[in-house]
Amino acid sequence: MIPHIIKARYKNSYRIWLKFDDGAEGIVDLEGELSGEIFEPLKELKNFRLFHVDPELETLVWENGADLAPEFLREHLIVKTRRRAAADSKKRRR
Repeated sequence: MIPHIIKARYKNSYRIWLKFDDGAEGIVDLEGELSGEIFEPLKELKNFRLFHVDPELETLVWENGADLAPEFLREHLIVKTRRRAAADSKKRRR
């Protein structure tokens, strides 16, 4: 099943908070992932910040036509779900 992004918010630098349709959420840091001609303009933060969630593609897109596969974004989440983070925290306390 392909994950779909339902919400996205700019955090800072090249970091974006994402929420997926299955409840997974977290931050993805894209600073080292912007390679290739289409992503070159996004290396300027003023351009990077102009993303939105496309309602048809259900992923991040930019005005210049750049987009990232939701599967790629999901794999790069720093925190995958609140429930998972809480479970991991409990395991560490034991």
